[in-house]
Amino acid sequence: MTGKLENKIAIVTGASSGIGEATAIALAAEGAKVVIAARRGDRLAALAKRITENGGAALPIVTDVTDETQANNLIHKTNAELGRVDILVNNAGVALTGNIAGGNTADWRRMFDVNVFGVLYTTHAVLPIFQAQGSGHIVNISSVAGRIARAGVGIYNATKWGVNAISEALRQEVLKDNIRVTVIEPGLVETEINNHVTDPVAKKNVEERLKAITPLQSEDIANAIAYAVTQPPHVNVNEILIRPTQQER
Repeated sequence: MTGKLENKIAIVTGASSGIGEATAIALAAEGAKVVIAARRGDRLAALAKRITENGGAALPIVTDVTDETQANNLIHKTNAELGRVDILVNNAGVALTGNIAGGNTADWRRMFDVNVFGVLYTTHAVLPIFQAQGSGHIVNISSVAGRIARAGVGIYNATKWGVNAISEALRQEVLKDNIRVTVIEPGLVETEINNHVTDPVAKKNVEERLKAITPLQSEDIANAIAYAVTQPPHVNVNEILIRPTQQER
């Protein structure tokens, strides 16, 4: 399969469903060899089969990004088996929303572990490879929740504000190494992540928002990611904010 990413190696975390799955398919369609990572091995195997049957190349690696050893293994195994890494899409994330007062502190830790430390672990592992190559592109999936705080979403807000801060600081740190950093901030997307919510009030709010407007689809975000990573090497698309047309904020 040929395209703008021919001979490029792309890693996508959280690839077993939703935005990650759609992104792996989109990057493979552009010619990249995609390494797909998530905890659900059966989903990864099915996705790899789908990509290869459509003429692409995919390597599934079961990974929990909250485990630093597993995150390191994902990066180093990719580099060892495929010879390089060109793109890292940090997509794995959870949204366990709910009020801070009376909130589930285990959910708070889970969000920080996945949304923040998961991004940091894979990024930390891939940077020496990118620096040695003199090139690389990190795409971090944040959210509109990383820009606007809302009641009932505070801890999720905090994790995504963290992703935005990490992304911009990192961009400044590594620009002289010819490494690009992009942060993608989706609004409401219809994905499995909405099913993670356990707080009944927060769950109802999500369901009502999904019914009130036409939400984005995973493919919409995948297209934005593909746009960012297929720009010429001297172009760094720093940030893409993408909302449903009917979403106010």
